Formats: sequence, C-alpha cells, structure tokens
Amino acid sequence: MKIGFIGGGNMAQAILTGLQALKNLQTFNMADITVIELDTHRQAALKLAFGVQASAQIADVASCDAIVLAVKPQQLKAVAEAFKPFIKQQLIISIAAGIRIKDLSLWLGQYSNIIRAMPNTPAQVQAGITGLYAMPNVSSIHITFADNLLRSVGETVWLDQEIKLDAVTAISGSGPAYVFYFIEALQQAAVALGLDEAQARQLSISTFKGAAILASTSTTPVNQLREQVTSKGGTTEQGLHSLAESQTAAAIVKAAHQAYLRAQAMGDEFGNLS
Repeated sequence: MKIGFIGGGNMAQAILTGLQALKNLQTFNMADITVIELDTHRQAALKLAFGVQASAQIADVASCDAIVLAVKPQQLKAVAEAFKPFIKQQLIISIAAGIRIKDLSLWLGQYSNIIRAMPNTPAQVQAGITGLYAMPNVSSIHITFADNLLRSVGETVWLDQEIKLDAVTAISGSGPAYVFYFIEALQQAAVALGLDEAQARQLSISTFKGAAILASTSTTPVNQLREQVTSKGGTTEQGLHSLAESQTAAAIVKAAHQAYLRAQAMGDEFGNLS
C-alpha cells in the first residue's frame, strides 16, 4: 500500500524511522511513501534521510492508499478541507490530539473510513505506545494495516470507545513529560547530595530505565515490586514516607486528570469550527 503523510514534523519522522527499520522485512517500501511538507528545507531532509517522496502539494498524495494526518490540531480542519476533493476510498489515520472523528468526518464530507491514533514521543526511538480507535465500518484489512504501521514505533492499544483516547492522551501522551519531570527532580537531588551533573544524569535515567524494564518483564504487580525495594526501617521507606506526606500520588492523579480535561477541551476548541 502507498502511504501519504500530510505533515513532516517530529511524529511523522518518528513513524518514518520505524518504517525504515522494517524495510528489510519488505513490510513497507519507503519509495512508495509521499510526505506533504511546506518547508522546502525539511522536504530535502526527508528525501535524504528516508528515501521518500516529498512535496508541498496535497494533490500528490491523492493516489495513496492510506493518508496519515500528522499536523497540529488547529491546522487539521484546513488540511482536511484541502484534501476533501481527493477523497476516494483511502484509509485516513489522524494523529492530531483532541480532534474527534465526527468533526474530521464532517470536514472530509461525512467520510467514514477513519482511524484516530494517539502515539507518544518515545516513538522517536521505536519505544512508544499508541492508542487507536476505528470507526465501525473500517475494514479488518485497514485495521491490520494501521496496527502494523504504528507497531513500527512501539506497542499499540485498540479502544472500543473514542472517548477513551482522551485518557490515552492524558496517560501515555502526556506521561513522558511526567517521567522527565521526575528524572529532573532526581538529578537535582543527586547534585544536591554531592554528585556531579554527569553522575546525576546517569544514575537518574538508568534507574528509571531499569525499573521500567523490570516492571514490563515481571509478572509481579507494580505495587509488590515497590514493596520488594522497601525494607522496614530502611532508606526507601523513609523516602516513600516523604512522598506520601507530600501527597505525590494524588498530585500525579490530578495532573493526569487535568490533561484529560484539556484533551476534551481541545476537541471542543478545534472541532467543528463551522
């Protein structure tokens, strides 16, 4: 299948990197991919890095079998209306946060062969996770295609209700920022305790990486893994008491809830616009 990307920014490039890594498996042909990008310098960079076609004309992806809408939410209405004259039977995959399928369908002339996807930034190193929702009439062939496409950059989770994508946005979409925030705090603590910047960075990042790998490969529930690190009267217990006193868990839950509310608000803010 020929793939078209409208938008050649970070997430589009992350997916292209993942697809490029699969080229020896003959799953996707990079020469059959066309990216619509207005920036001429980025066009040249995309061609050089990935071996794809690059253009500024939306009409150049009209012959593609699947179109990935990889633009900012506030740009999606204009992009959809510009592509509307070229709608045939293409699969449309939107990775724009917050924009609901009913609005995208409206902008495309009540088109219904649409899948919404919410990848996250670790897709840049093929370690992402993507939540997906398909409109009811999307074929199993197109669902499998979208799954293979997004699996090139990590794991996939299919949802039975579109509204759950707002929760995905709040947890895995925004979640990497929370992790980076915690790593920053650990680095600050390490420096305050006398370690140099390089040591602080290495220790903090490796600790997160190792703990995440352990959690993902172990059948032991995460709360039990935490308990295994926490000896009675030990250093970890003391640190966890401090986190509990600061209501850190509640703060994280609140942060995710606020992100969820913002995802819903973005749907209202950038949706319809008629």
